[in-house]
Amino acid sequence: MHEDALAKRRVIAILGMHRSGTSCLTGSLQQAGLQLGEVHTWNRYNHRGNRENQEFVDLNDAVLAANGGCWDAPPERCRWTDAQLKRAQELVAGLGSASIVGFKDPRTLLTLDGWREAIPELEFVGAFRAPRAVCSSLAYRSGMPMTDAVQLWLHYNQRLLRSVQKLRFPILDFDVGKQEYLEAIQRLAIRLGLDSKSANEAPFFEESLRTSQEKPAEGALPWRARVLHWRLKRLSV
Repeated sequence: MHEDALAKRRVIAILGMHRSGTSCLTGSLQQAGLQLGEVHTWNRYNHRGNRENQEFVDLNDAVLAANGGCWDAPPERCRWTDAQLKRAQELVAGLGSASIVGFKDPRTLLTLDGWREAIPELEFVGAFRAPRAVCSSLAYRSGMPMTDAVQLWLHYNQRLLRSVQKLRFPILDFDVGKQEYLEAIQRLAIRLGLDSKSANEAPFFEESLRTSQEKPAEGALPWRARVLHWRLKRLSV
């Protein structure tokens, strides 16, 4: 694709922690016209797929590993090599010819500085979910203890909050009722210049995406998690 055409495209990254509704948000935006390239459309824990492009995930994993971390053991900082920055640009260039393209991987919250350096025009949307629901899902999917899951929720969502405050992008609450969620998706599609009608004609969202065999997480939540969740809810669209 010609460089001028690439420069005119809008690129949207969907941010949010694992098990927090980012897949549903991404699928909804894809249905409204956001071009994602080749993504996963099914897995054991999400029958509609996590809507992630594996090459983006692989790059994020490589950056995290090079900095001594991984998705569930985040490094304090992520330094990117020139080769990794170039790879990010190549991946975005390969998303297709649509005027609005995007990608989603929860790890992007941990590697965000490099993505912003590689793609300065990058735009963002985000999603969050109540800490107890996320911890229950992580326990069911990965066997993660409650205390570890809460700390991971705090780490990811503190980054999300700081990013929202700095960059001023919209975030959605995955815990609201179905109708409220669909209305938020429609408003977001309009705001992003996508097809809001297509987003809700046959909604990507269904209740099974946030309910499963998970058992409610037990134990008291630390006050920091409760306050952070409240602050995110106040910023949601």
